Amino acid sequence: MMNNSGGNSEALAAHDWAGEAGARWLGQLDRFESMIEPIGEALLARAAYAAGERVVDIGCGGGWTTRRIAAAVGNTGLALGLDLSPDLVAAASERARRTGLANIRFVQGDAATAMPEEAPFDRLFSRFGTMFFPKPYRAFANLRRMLRAGGRLDIAVWAPITDNPWQRNVMATIRRHIDFPAPQPREPGPFALGEQDYVTDLLQSAGFSDIAFDAWNGDQRVGGPGSDPESATRFVLDGMQIGDIVRASGEDTRAAIHRSLVELFERNRDGEGVHMAAKAWLVRARA
Repeated sequence: MMNNSGGNSEALAAHDWAGEAGARWLGQLDRFESMIEPIGEALLARAAYAAGERVVDIGCGGGWTTRRIAAAVGNTGLALGLDLSPDLVAAASERARRTGLANIRFVQGDAATAMPEEAPFDRLFSRFGTMFFPKPYRAFANLRRMLRAGGRLDIAVWAPITDNPWQRNVMATIRRHIDFPAPQPREPGPFALGEQDYVTDLLQSAGFSDIAFDAWNGDQRVGGPGSDPESATRFVLDGMQIGDIVRASGEDTRAAIHRSLVELFERNRDGEGVHMAAKAWLVRARA
């Protein structure tokens, strides 16, 4: 069953974080957070924040990483979360308020062009928040301007899709029903920064140096720990970017895709939920 649906490539490119995409992420927030928490933990450990540091968290989402940073830098430091989605900024602000942290703030804005009033910062952090810039060279130059001279950048980005079966297998399953182009290297999207040479060039062009990569390899719990094939399928179709193209298809095609994803996840589950292999780069650089 194949449906050549016009506009699929546009749907993949036009992921509206400030609008519907951000709202859908909010609707799946706890699942997203628990799913990528191990990578966030690894990046936070690598960053090793110290008391008194001022940190900006790019693409902070619901603010889990920002809250962890705020706790690490203490009352003499600052953690500022920046996100394009007003819905996520509101949710992050409320969650931080409930913790009682006084050294944390959230701002809605586009990290490609925004300059928080607290800049320059000592540190810049981002867990999967830097892969969607339409003009990445300009965006990374702006990230560099957020940092003081000698400040440090720590970001996590997905390695190439070929190294990420959790996403590659999902896309292959959907492509059995809908004809859409494979994501191209360097195009804005989850795997835009998979090539180390490209990331190095982006950072060096922006004025960063001392660039280093560590690989994170592990299981991606699709839909979060404890997911089952049905809940993992709903998570993919309701929250992830690839769901955008499925929503543009007919009802019969959507139903067939749903069934195929459930079957895929049935083959990749254990007692702790649905899982497939994943790989990310943990990138460090100096301003």
